[in-house]
Amino acid sequence: MPMIRLEMLPGRTAEQKRDFAREVTRVAVETLKCKPESVDVVITEIPKSHWAKGGELMGD
Repeated sequence: MPMIRLEMLPGRTAEQKRDFAREVTRVAVETLKCKPESVDVVITEIPKSHWAKGGELMGD
């Protein structure tokens, strides 16, 4: 069972997340030769206060 994880900053719409899940599932099925129902997609939104880039919190 493929598990695809996406971590990103908040701000995308439910429609964008839905589209992402649909398309990444389609590509996984095509590439990995598996059934769509076996593909799990987990989207985690991480607030800027919990994400550092270049040694600095993005929320600062």
